[in-house]
Amino acid sequence: MKIAVISEDGQTISQHFGRAPFYVIVTVEDGKVVNKETRDKMGHRSFAGQPHEDTAPGERHGYGAGAEGRHASMAETIADCQVLIVGGMGWGAYESLKSNNIEAIVTDVTSIDEAVKLYLDGELANLMEKLH
Repeated sequence: MKIAVISEDGQTISQHFGRAPFYVIVTVEDGKVVNKETRDKMGHRSFAGQPHEDTAPGERHGYGAGAEGRHASMAETIADCQVLIVGGMGWGAYESLKSNNIEAIVTDVTSIDEAVKLYLDGELANLMEKLH
């Protein structure tokens, strides 16, 4: 199993999926971490100059023109992962990952190692209220 985690420093979970510069990919075999690697992640900086719709408070984020293509580009890099752990993301990105058979889990845990352990133990809460 492979678990992707968004990060800015390789140790902590980024609070914003679209802005994080890379993924930390954790490979798990028989319930144990056997490998970690870092992969570049497309994000807001990659799409600079393209239209980006702002949403009003209370509206779901990530459904504007071109959003589906941007989300697909971000998901390509982790197509071999079954899970993505994030600190926050828009609904459009969440649903795009889901349609690509990647389970997105939104957490307030900041440590990558701690979140992976909690996930493997079945104790990592999915805080859907953090989706925007």
